[in-house]
Amino acid sequence: RGLTDISLLERFIHLRYVDLSKNKLQDLSPLSSLTQLLWLKVDGNLLTSASMQELPYLQVISFDRNLIEDLEGITHPLLANLSLKENKIQTMLGLSHDQLSSLQVLELRGNNIKTTAGLGVSKLKKLYLAQNTICSLEDLEELEELETLHLRDNKLEVLDGFSDSMKCLQYLNLRSNGIKSFQEVEKLQVLPMLQALVLTDNPCTEEPNYRLEVLSRLPQLQRLDKELIEEDEREEAEQIHQTRLEKKK
Repeated sequence: RGLTDISLLERFIHLRYVDLSKNKLQDLSPLSSLTQLLWLKVDGNLLTSASMQELPYLQVISFDRNLIEDLEGITHPLLANLSLKENKIQTMLGLSHDQLSSLQVLELRGNNIKTTAGLGVSKLKKLYLAQNTICSLEDLEELEELETLHLRDNKLEVLDGFSDSMKCLQYLNLRSNGIKSFQEVEKLQVLPMLQALVLTDNPCTEEPNYRLEVLSRLPQLQRLDKELIEEDEREEAEQIHQTRLEKKK
Protein backbone atom coordinates (compact mmCIF):
# COMPACT_ATOMS: atom_id res chain seq x y z
CA ARG A 1 0.00 0.00 0.00
CA GLY A 2 3.03 2.31 -0.17
CA LEU A 3 2.95 2.83 3.63
CA THR A 4 5.79 4.85 5.16
CA ASP A 5 4.31 5.31 8.65
CA ILE A 6 2.77 2.64 10.89
CA SER A 7 2.51 4.65 14.12
CA LEU A 8 -1.26 4.01 14.11
CA LEU A 9 -0.50 0.37 15.06
CA GLU A 10 0.89 1.37 18.46
CA ARG A 11 -2.59 1.37 20.00
CA PHE A 12 -3.46 -2.17 18.83
CA ILE A 13 -1.51 -3.81 21.64
CA HIS A 14 -3.19 -7.22 21.30
CA LEU A 15 -2.21 -7.86 17.67
CA ARG A 16 -0.55 -11.24 17.20
CA TYR A 17 -0.11 -11.58 13.43
CA VAL A 18 1.10 -8.62 11.37
CA ASP A 19 1.96 -8.58 7.65
CA LEU A 20 3.42 -5.29 6.38
CA SER A 21 5.02 -6.65 3.19
CA LYS A 22 5.42 -4.61 0.00
CA ASN A 23 5.39 -1.14 1.52
CA LYS A 24 8.04 1.58 1.91
CA LEU A 25 8.80 1.22 5.60
CA GLN A 26 12.13 2.31 7.06
CA ASP A 27 11.15 2.24 10.74
CA LEU A 28 9.49 -0.51 12.80
CA SER A 29 9.72 1.21 16.20
CA PRO A 30 5.89 1.57 16.52
CA LEU A 31 5.71 -2.22 16.84
CA SER A 32 7.52 -2.13 20.21
CA SER A 33 4.20 -1.75 22.02
CA LEU A 34 2.78 -4.94 20.44
CA THR A 35 4.00 -7.17 23.25
CA GLN A 36 1.63 -10.05 22.27
CA LEU A 37 3.05 -10.32 18.73
CA LEU A 38 3.75 -13.91 17.59
CA TRP A 39 4.37 -13.53 13.84
CA LEU A 40 5.74 -10.64 11.78
CA LYS A 41 6.29 -10.32 8.04
CA VAL A 42 7.85 -7.17 6.56
CA ASP A 43 9.14 -8.44 3.21
CA GLY A 44 9.84 -6.00 0.38
CA ASN A 45 10.29 -2.76 2.32
CA LEU A 46 13.18 -0.27 2.68
CA LEU A 47 14.53 -1.41 6.04
CA THR A 48 18.29 -1.04 6.55
CA SER A 49 18.30 -2.75 9.96
CA ALA A 50 16.55 -5.75 11.56
CA SER A 51 17.03 -4.24 15.02
CA MET A 52 13.84 -3.98 17.07
CA GLN A 53 12.71 -3.66 20.64
CA GLU A 54 12.71 -7.14 22.21
CA LEU A 55 9.29 -8.78 21.92
CA PRO A 56 8.74 -11.57 24.48
CA TYR A 57 6.50 -13.91 22.45
CA LEU A 58 7.62 -13.29 18.86
CA GLN A 59 8.33 -16.65 17.18
CA VAL A 60 8.52 -15.98 13.42
CA ILE A 61 9.97 -12.99 11.54
CA SER A 62 10.48 -12.51 7.80
CA PHE A 63 12.57 -9.55 6.60
CA ASP A 64 13.06 -10.79 3.01
CA ARG A 65 13.97 -8.37 0.21
CA ASN A 66 14.94 -5.32 2.23
CA LEU A 67 18.22 -3.37 2.43
CA ILE A 68 19.45 -4.86 5.71
CA GLU A 69 23.24 -4.87 6.08
CA ASP A 70 23.86 -6.78 9.34
CA LEU A 71 22.31 -9.06 11.98
CA GLU A 72 22.65 -6.74 14.95
CA GLY A 73 19.79 -6.06 17.36
CA ILE A 74 17.71 -9.24 16.95
CA THR A 75 17.01 -10.29 20.54
CA HIS A 76 13.60 -11.99 20.80
CA PRO A 77 13.85 -14.88 23.33
CA LEU A 78 11.21 -17.18 21.73
CA LEU A 79 12.15 -16.50 18.09
CA ALA A 80 12.29 -19.87 16.29
CA ASN A 81 12.26 -18.92 12.60
CA LEU A 82 14.15 -15.94 11.13
CA SER A 83 14.26 -15.16 7.40
CA LEU A 84 16.45 -12.46 5.81
CA LYS A 85 16.54 -13.57 2.19
CA GLU A 86 17.83 -11.19 -0.49
CA ASN A 87 19.22 -8.41 1.67
CA LYS A 88 22.73 -6.90 1.75
CA ILE A 89 24.17 -8.82 4.70
CA GLN A 90 27.93 -9.40 4.53
CA THR A 91 28.72 -11.04 7.88
CA MET A 92 27.22 -13.64 10.21
CA LEU A 93 28.29 -11.64 13.26
CA GLY A 94 25.59 -10.15 15.46
CA LEU A 95 23.42 -13.12 16.35
CA SER A 96 23.81 -14.20 19.98
CA HIS A 97 22.83 -17.55 21.46
CA ASP A 98 22.13 -15.85 24.81
CA GLN A 99 19.47 -13.69 23.17
CA LEU A 100 18.23 -16.19 20.57
CA SER A 101 18.26 -19.46 22.48
CA SER A 102 15.11 -20.72 20.68
CA LEU A 103 16.24 -20.03 17.08
CA GLN A 104 15.97 -23.21 14.97
CA VAL A 105 15.62 -22.01 11.36
CA LEU A 106 17.79 -19.28 9.83
CA GLU A 107 17.29 -18.27 6.19
CA LEU A 108 20.02 -16.04 4.67
CA ARG A 109 20.03 -16.97 1.00
CA GLY A 110 20.78 -14.28 -1.58
CA ASN A 111 23.03 -12.02 0.50
CA ASN A 112 26.74 -11.07 0.26
CA ILE A 113 28.14 -13.37 2.97
CA LYS A 114 31.75 -14.51 2.38
CA THR A 115 32.33 -16.72 5.43
CA THR A 116 30.30 -18.49 8.12
CA ALA A 117 32.63 -17.13 10.84
CA GLY A 118 30.89 -15.59 13.83
CA LEU A 119 27.63 -17.51 13.71
CA GLY A 120 26.77 -17.53 17.41
CA VAL A 121 23.55 -19.55 17.63
CA SER A 122 24.06 -23.16 18.61
CA LYS A 123 20.49 -24.56 18.63
CA LEU A 124 19.92 -24.18 14.88
CA LYS A 125 18.36 -27.13 13.06
CA LYS A 126 18.12 -25.65 9.55
CA LEU A 127 20.54 -23.13 7.99
CA TYR A 128 20.01 -21.78 4.45
CA LEU A 129 23.00 -19.95 2.93
CA ALA A 130 22.48 -20.48 -0.82
CA GLN A 131 23.36 -17.75 -3.33
CA ASN A 132 26.01 -15.96 -1.30
CA THR A 133 29.77 -15.65 -1.98
CA ILE A 134 30.95 -18.03 0.77
CA CYS A 135 34.49 -19.29 0.19
CA SER A 136 35.35 -20.50 3.71
CA LEU A 137 33.47 -22.48 6.36
CA GLU A 138 34.28 -21.45 9.92
CA ASP A 139 32.72 -21.75 13.39
CA LEU A 140 30.47 -24.65 12.37
CA GLU A 141 31.59 -26.92 15.21
CA GLU A 142 29.11 -25.34 17.62
CA LEU A 143 26.14 -26.33 15.44
CA GLU A 144 25.70 -29.66 17.19
CA GLU A 145 21.94 -29.84 16.50
CA LEU A 146 22.03 -28.75 12.84
CA GLU A 147 20.15 -31.19 10.57
CA THR A 148 20.01 -29.32 7.24
CA LEU A 149 22.65 -27.07 5.63
CA HIS A 150 22.14 -25.40 2.23
CA LEU A 151 25.26 -23.94 0.58
CA ARG A 152 24.17 -24.00 -3.05
CA ASP A 153 25.60 -21.36 -5.44
CA ASN A 154 28.59 -20.23 -3.39
CA LYS A 155 32.37 -20.09 -4.00
CA LEU A 156 33.54 -23.12 -2.02
CA GLU A 157 36.56 -24.96 -3.38
CA VAL A 158 37.67 -26.64 -0.15
CA LEU A 159 35.52 -28.39 2.43
CA ASP A 160 37.50 -27.59 5.56
CA GLY A 161 35.40 -26.47 8.51
CA PHE A 162 33.08 -29.40 9.06
CA SER A 163 33.38 -31.07 12.46
CA ASP A 164 32.53 -34.41 14.04
CA SER A 165 30.59 -32.41 16.64
CA MET A 166 27.98 -31.83 13.88
CA LYS A 167 26.45 -35.15 14.81
CA CYS A 168 22.91 -34.38 13.61
CA LEU A 169 23.67 -33.09 10.09
CA GLN A 170 21.73 -35.28 7.64
CA TYR A 171 21.25 -33.11 4.53
CA LEU A 172 24.00 -31.07 2.86
CA ASN A 173 23.50 -29.18 -0.40
CA LEU A 174 26.74 -28.05 -2.11
CA ARG A 175 25.36 -27.65 -5.62
CA SER A 176 27.09 -25.14 -7.93
CA ASN A 177 30.31 -24.57 -6.03
CA GLY A 178 33.91 -25.12 -7.14
CA ILE A 179 34.72 -28.53 -5.62
CA LYS A 180 37.19 -30.21 -7.96
CA SER A 181 38.56 -33.25 -6.16
CA PHE A 182 37.31 -36.27 -4.26
CA GLN A 183 39.89 -35.46 -1.59
CA GLU A 184 37.64 -32.55 -0.62
CA VAL A 185 34.56 -34.80 -0.58
CA GLU A 186 36.47 -37.17 1.70
CA LYS A 187 36.55 -34.44 4.37
CA LEU A 188 32.81 -35.02 4.84
CA GLN A 189 33.63 -38.32 6.54
CA VAL A 190 33.61 -36.39 9.83
CA LEU A 191 29.81 -36.06 9.57
CA PRO A 192 28.50 -39.26 11.17
CA MET A 193 24.81 -38.85 10.27
CA LEU A 194 25.12 -37.45 6.72
CA GLN A 195 22.51 -39.23 4.58
CA ALA A 196 21.78 -36.90 1.65
CA LEU A 197 24.41 -34.97 -0.30
CA VAL A 198 24.00 -32.74 -3.37
CA LEU A 199 27.12 -32.05 -5.47
CA THR A 200 25.51 -31.36 -8.87
CA ASP A 201 27.28 -28.67 -10.97
CA ASN A 202 30.64 -29.00 -9.20
CA PRO A 203 33.74 -29.84 -11.32
CA CYS A 204 34.20 -33.20 -9.51
CA THR A 205 30.89 -34.48 -10.92
CA GLU A 206 32.51 -34.60 -14.40
CA GLU A 207 35.05 -37.20 -13.23
CA PRO A 208 34.68 -40.85 -14.33
CA ASN A 209 32.64 -43.05 -11.96
CA TYR A 210 31.70 -39.97 -9.98
CA ARG A 211 28.90 -41.57 -7.94
CA LEU A 212 30.99 -44.61 -7.05
CA GLU A 213 33.94 -42.43 -6.07
CA VAL A 214 31.76 -40.42 -3.68
CA LEU A 215 30.02 -43.49 -2.28
CA SER A 216 33.28 -45.34 -1.67
CA ARG A 217 34.28 -42.44 0.59
CA LEU A 218 30.86 -41.82 2.16
CA PRO A 219 29.22 -45.27 2.37
CA GLN A 220 26.50 -44.15 4.77
CA LEU A 221 24.81 -41.95 2.12
CA GLN A 222 21.21 -42.81 1.23
CA ARG A 223 20.86 -40.18 -1.52
CA LEU A 224 23.34 -38.47 -3.84
CA ASP A 225 22.12 -35.57 -5.98
CA LYS A 226 18.52 -36.32 -5.02
CA GLU A 227 18.78 -39.92 -6.34
CA LEU A 228 18.53 -42.92 -4.05
CA ILE A 229 21.64 -45.09 -3.79
CA GLU A 230 21.01 -48.47 -5.46
CA GLU A 231 22.17 -51.64 -3.74
CA ASP A 232 24.44 -52.67 -6.63
CA GLU A 233 26.06 -49.21 -6.53
CA ARG A 234 26.70 -49.65 -2.83
CA GLU A 235 28.33 -53.04 -3.35
CA GLU A 236 30.53 -51.78 -6.19
CA ALA A 237 31.62 -48.76 -4.13
CA GLU A 238 32.49 -51.05 -1.22
CA GLN A 239 34.68 -53.16 -3.53
CA ILE A 240 36.52 -50.02 -4.69
CA HIS A 241 37.03 -49.02 -1.08
CA GLN A 242 38.40 -52.45 -0.11
CA THR A 243 40.76 -52.54 -3.11
CA ARG A 244 42.18 -49.15 -2.10
CA LEU A 245 42.70 -50.31 1.48
CA GLU A 246 44.62 -53.38 0.30
CA LYS A 247 46.83 -51.27 -1.97
CA LYS A 248 47.67 -49.01 0.97
CA LYS A 249 48.68 -52.02 3.06
